[in-house]
Amino acid sequence: MILHELVTDSARRDPGALAVACGDDTLTYGQLDTAADRYAAALRARGVRPGDRVLVWGGKSTAAVALMQGALRAGALYVPVTSSNPTTRVATIARDCDAVLVAVDDSAAARAAQDPDALGPGSAPLVPLDDLLAEGAGQPAEPPHRADPDAPAYILYTSGSTGTPKGVSISHTNALAFVTWAARLLDLRPEDRLSNHAPFNFDLSVFDLYGAFLAGASVHLVSPEMAYTPLHLAEFITSERITVWYSVPSALVLMMRDGKLLDRPQPPALRACVFAGEPFALAQAQTLRKHWSGVRLLNWYGPTETNVCTSYEVTDADLARTRPLPIGSAASGDTVTLDPPGEGEIVVSGPTVMLGYWGRPAHRGPYRTGDIGRIGADGELEYVGRIDHMVKIRGQRIELGEIEAVLGAHEAVAAAAVVVVGSGLESELHAIAVPAEGARPRLLDLKGFSAARLPTYMVLDALHLTDALPLTPNGKTDRPALLAAIERGEL
Repeated sequence: MILHELVTDSARRDPGALAVACGDDTLTYGQLDTAADRYAAALRARGVRPGDRVLVWGGKSTAAVALMQGALRAGALYVPVTSSNPTTRVATIARDCDAVLVAVDDSAAARAAQDPDALGPGSAPLVPLDDLLAEGAGQPAEPPHRADPDAPAYILYTSGSTGTPKGVSISHTNALAFVTWAARLLDLRPEDRLSNHAPFNFDLSVFDLYGAFLAGASVHLVSPEMAYTPLHLAEFITSERITVWYSVPSALVLMMRDGKLLDRPQPPALRACVFAGEPFALAQAQTLRKHWSGVRLLNWYGPTETNVCTSYEVTDADLARTRPLPIGSAASGDTVTLDPPGEGEIVVSGPTVMLGYWGRPAHRGPYRTGDIGRIGADGELEYVGRIDHMVKIRGQRIELGEIEAVLGAHEAVAAAAVVVVGSGLESELHAIAVPAEGARPRLLDLKGFSAARLPTYMVLDALHLTDALPLTPNGKTDRPALLAAIERGEL
């Protein structure tokens, strides 16, 4: 089985069933199947060949979903990039994966027009999604490319420690090992209506899309504008009759705190609520359990490189829990161990482990996550924290080194370090900068400089100036010392 066969199979079973919706923009399985074929034909006509990379730059839409399916049918890999990414970062990603074409929606096209030189000479052509669909309608139909299940299907770019985003290469087998496990666990059926809160470049969206397509269910896209608008999100679950919700805990906390989620009756159609991407505070999870007694609550864990590799189901027994919510036990056919045993780095092996980082040697053997875990008293795995300085802000994985690399490129900055102050919804990115000679960096200047080069969620919230960065005995920046100084009010 390969990923694009899921839509074809569901279209054969029930072509009139709803497949994907974004507000009033909807596609049935039959329509999605046809649109995917047209996109595939257009890509082939433009010279896209099996193994090529097609970058999909824009917001959420049924057209973007169909284009990704069309890329797979042409044998190409799709590379999703949200419209909030500045043109310079998109150019970096396009060069890194050697994209042959960049499919854009109106928002991405407008952003590119504001900075026409950012993509650089010889870059992949930008082609509107609507143009591609129209071109495909006039092309002869061809059978979909029959990919090797172990061949790469898509690349998800994450924040990179050297200042350059890293592309996680995922095969059909990797994705389907997780999706089939998840569909079985949640007993997905054609009548289910799945939410899609995460952007397409975030690994949470893999379940939303392919879980729905595997079951012949429908997936309902949450627009970026609505994604962190608590009242609208809370209304969305009920108005769209969502049966399976999946998001980062931050979104649920926002709905609980600011969206009056728990002042409303339990959403009548909702039967499962899944969260992943960051720790869910125990008190908040317990409150949700009390109010949604008829909804299954599941805590999933796994980095982009493995997708979901552990799972824990929250039950009424957890209302008496005093330790952090566990991340559970191995999932998706994977094996999860700790090095050293008892409490140590979480190490994952099995079918969901990535092929590797694009452009680098193939990954072999178990994947060391860089996360520290421990076995709790009940035998379940608990998340402790990060080994390095990779962090998550509102569910988005951020390598602080990428932000530091951008800040260090500003003419007023001689050196910079970034730390996270606070936790959960109150998390903020604080930069500590050493001014260049004769200069004095300003917060607004650095925010604007960063916004042109980084996604919005990676733009700093506060700035502190210092004469020198403290160093550890091995010569690395001492971030704990900087964080302690900020918390003491010394910076």
